[in-house]
Amino acid sequence: MPLLPGAEPYHRRGGPVGVLLCHGFTGAPQALRPWAEHLADAGLTVSVPLLPGHGTRWQDLRVTRWEDWYAELSRELLLLTEECERVFVAGLSMGGGLALRLAAEHGDRIAGVVVVNPSVRSDNPASVLLPVLRHLIPSRPGVVGDIARPDAVEIGYDRYPLNAAWSLARLWREIQRALPRVDQPLLLLRSPRDHVVSPANSALVLARISSIDVTERLCERSFHVATLDHDAELIFEETLEFVRRLAPDAKADDHQG
Repeated sequence: MPLLPGAEPYHRRGGPVGVLLCHGFTGAPQALRPWAEHLADAGLTVSVPLLPGHGTRWQDLRVTRWEDWYAELSRELLLLTEECERVFVAGLSMGGGLALRLAAEHGDRIAGVVVVNPSVRSDNPASVLLPVLRHLIPSRPGVVGDIARPDAVEIGYDRYPLNAAWSLARLWREIQRALPRVDQPLLLLRSPRDHVVSPANSALVLARISSIDVTERLCERSFHVATLDHDAELIFEETLEFVRRLAPDAKADDHQG
């Protein structure tokens, strides 16, 4: 099945510090591409994989599970750790939740975590019915495109399969169980006007992680897909500053950009 334009995975080799970026549910690397390019231009090694079932048509997502998405990220993390001396993980929405689980599972292999509007819990009471509804209703209208900027477009599915939503709900439970094992430095950026993920998600992350080094920033002018919105530059610069503070050797790689 052909990929949607912009859904291609992205990898750019730079210096000894790497960043693994994770896109969200029904989204694609396109939503993270400017973020990835900003970090790569600063000399970092950057990878943005395409999660299984994404970037083609929503029907392809129906036959995947959260374990497939997570396995793809785990493979990319392994490649980055072989290529780089220090590795950071970052993500948007569900990608932020996946990044947190990677941090919990891989411990010292990950130097820090950056999450933007992380999705780690259900905001819809009807989600408890998903085990039944997924057999009755094939799909629902999509959730991509929550952006304040009128000229910005997010590539993704206009529908999502309830089978995949049911698996996402199972992933949330896994992430919640893993949060106390996250002890790496954390940078959390969130949009107060997010129409997809409630503030309770970020509050849950901050309440349960064991990290001591925690920074929270607000994306006041953006909606859910803040990486393509008015506060994108804030996200890019805060991420780069965060990485450089924790990995001083990243500063020496500026000339590679």
